[in-house]
Amino acid sequence: ITRSEVIITKAALHSKSTVSCESLMLDSESRSDTIPAMDIRSEDADIGHEARIGRISDKAIFYLMSRGLSEGEAKELIVRGFAEPIAKELPMEYAVEMNTLIKMEMEGSIG
Repeated sequence: ITRSEVIITKAALHSKSTVSCESLMLDSESRSDTIPAMDIRSEDADIGHEARIGRISDKAIFYLMSRGLSEGEAKELIVRGFAEPIAKELPMEYAVEMNTLIKMEMEGSIG
């Protein structure tokens, strides 16, 4: 579940906001719910919201495997690339832990 909240007051003239929610589905049983909450009180605000759900493409896996990666390594690389913008915003120790958990999950060590 992704929840976002944008509040634009009357005094916030010429405000702009875009909320982007992206999900990467790794199996057929997963689901993604996006719940945007926008409280816009300024008439000249420019507000946008987008949601995108994707799966790892067979073409991407094939390409990475043609470069010498195993299927598992290719999937892990794609998942870590998807999560990188989040990891870059975290304190270093949390980013390292997140990447470790992704690696463990992709290897089947979790769950």
